[in-house]
Amino acid sequence: MSEELLTTARRLARASAGKPRQADLRRSVSTAYYALFHALARDAADLLVGTDAARPEWVRVYRALDHGQARTACRIVRSGDGTLAPVAATFLALQDARHDADYDPVVRLDRSGALRLCDRAAEALADLRQASRPDRRTFAVALLFRERR
Repeated sequence: MSEELLTTARRLARASAGKPRQADLRRSVSTAYYALFHALARDAADLLVGTDAARPEWVRVYRALDHGQARTACRIVRSGDGTLAPVAATFLALQDARHDADYDPVVRLDRSGALRLCDRAAEALADLRQASRPDRRTFAVALLFRERR
C-alpha cells in the first residue's frame, strides 16, 4: 500500500497543469506521510508476527502504531548514528508537514515542496527496505512500545 500511497501523493501534487490547488497539495503532503507510516506499521507486523496479514494478531500489531509514540521513538533514533536514523528524521519531517497541511488553515504549500516531501518519503521507504532485519526489528519495538523506567 505504501508505494500506491506515494504514487497518489505525487499525482495529487501534479493534479493541475497550472497553479496547483491547495487542497491537492495538502492531500499530497498528508498522503506522503501516510505512505511511510503504513510502511512502518506493516514492517512491524511482519517482523513481530510474521507476514500472514489474515492473522488477527498481525492486524493488531499493524494497528498498534501510534503517531505520538512513533514521534517519540523517531526523535531518539534520529539522534543516533544507526542505519535507520534517516528514516526516523524523514518520519518526523513528514509528520510536521502533515500537521501543517491538515491543521494550519493559513499555511500555503507549493508543488515543488510537496514533490520534495514525496521524494523524501520514497528515500525513507528504500532505506527501510535496505536496513538489516535486526535493526528494523529494534526500530519496530521502539515505535510500538514506550520505555518504562
